[in-house]
Amino acid sequence: MSPSVESALRANEELENARARCAEVKQQKLVVELTDGRVLSVPLRWYPRLMHATPNELKRVKISNAGLHWRDLDEDLSIRGLLLGRRSGEGPGSFKFWLNNRKKGRNVTLEDYFAHLRRNRKSTSE
Repeated sequence: MSPSVESALRANEELENARARCAEVKQQKLVVELTDGRVLSVPLRWYPRLMHATPNELKRVKISNAGLHWRDLDEDLSIRGLLLGRRSGEGPGSFKFWLNNRKKGRNVTLEDYFAHLRRNRKSTSE
């Protein structure tokens, strides 16, 4: 195996095995401490749902091997994605649907958004 391929495989393994110890929002940044001692800090604006969360909602983050999950916000971030510098991949339509429902006091999921799209598609084709 070539050294470059071996290096890439080791890097991928590091990304897959990285785990969060704790996460919190400080000064408009999401700060995540990893179990190996690294500390990640990313702008909160990269994740619009987190930007619109209350302080209490931000505190209710669940840490798992898969990453970070905010149930109240239907937001999931992988540690791999954070390490790679990935921003939210949510589209503007999905975010608008979530934000409009949030303003009405409703918690919705991505599945609710897809159901909404199917209903709209059906009503426009009739």
